[in-house]
Amino acid sequence: MTKTKPTTPHPAAAHPASASVPDWTDTYFRRTKETVGKFGDRTVTYAVFMRRPVVSAPRLAIDWLNAVMAERGAEVSVTLNFPEGKWVGAGEPMVYITGSFYHLVDLETLFLMKLGPACVAAYNAFTMCADLPKVAFLAMDARHCAGTEMAEMMAYAASVGSERARRKVGAKGFVGNATDATAHYFGCGRGQGTMPHALIGYAGSTVRAAEMFHETFPDQPLTVLVDYFGREITDSLEVCRRFPDLAASGRLAIRLDTPGGRFVEGLDPPGSYAVLERHAPHAIRGYRDETQLRYLIGTGVSAAAIHWMRETLDEAGFAAVKIVASSGFGPAKCRLMADANAPVDIIGTGSYLPERWTETYATADIIEYDGERRVKVGREFLFRR
Repeated sequence: MTKTKPTTPHPAAAHPASASVPDWTDTYFRRTKETVGKFGDRTVTYAVFMRRPVVSAPRLAIDWLNAVMAERGAEVSVTLNFPEGKWVGAGEPMVYITGSFYHLVDLETLFLMKLGPACVAAYNAFTMCADLPKVAFLAMDARHCAGTEMAEMMAYAASVGSERARRKVGAKGFVGNATDATAHYFGCGRGQGTMPHALIGYAGSTVRAAEMFHETFPDQPLTVLVDYFGREITDSLEVCRRFPDLAASGRLAIRLDTPGGRFVEGLDPPGSYAVLERHAPHAIRGYRDETQLRYLIGTGVSAAAIHWMRETLDEAGFAAVKIVASSGFGPAKCRLMADANAPVDIIGTGSYLPERWTETYATADIIEYDGERRVKVGREFLFRR
């Protein structure tokens, strides 16, 4: 077990400050605080747990708790049973928090908000990176987040899960993200990325968009989206021929983001089966459900589509050109990509965000009042051992 010391929180981690907590906490906690203030304070210990396996990602929650308690002039002791990045089983007490009942009771709502989602996202990020250890990941979650506080939480979670995958299996993991504000979680000074589909629409052609970007940022590696006109293969080869030096030096990448309503150029169901038969026949042997088949040989960015792009680039002499894949790359899809040995170099994803929000709910119960063990019936498993 690890006892934490107060740290200087990231500015966003300290919001809301103590003065605005009452507006955001559950009313019954506010009323409990008033009652305790009237009848006398006690020292209590909370046990915090989750109902599903997660990866411990408590830093933002604990930094916020320490900041608010310091602002209130109250002491708090936080004991982590599972330090950051460790696997936590369902129902295992992750954190014990000891301090004034009066000062802690109204912080439970906000503390749990900051803990549960981060731990589930860290778990998802870990499994994705561990399943595809040779692939670099970019966190592109910001647009899927409900506000900037969630965006920070999810970026932090990706970095925690990624670091666990590096330790466990030597994975490349998350090497960056899309926004400057959270780039520091990945050891970067700035966010990463080149162009959205809108730039291609503005330019009028994929090649022209690549030219415009390269003229504006000549020293940056070039990643080009190739699905805008539905000509993934044709436009990829045209871009490679337009930038032969970048292609030869490995500073050019093709990004596949084909929507699920159609196949990548040149593929259909028989063609997709044929591609996997050439490159990963084991992936299509045995039973696969409908979702798994879609990831392997279906529309959008399938394993077959990635193999098809790699095959085409190599045959045209562009073996050094990288493939970036995006569109729905969550844990299940990454697992299928690993099964199919998909030759992807980088995955851009926001799909490590929790898919079932009910799984993110952390729970806290008081297990001691002035050192006396007491908890509601059925939660005795939370007592310190």
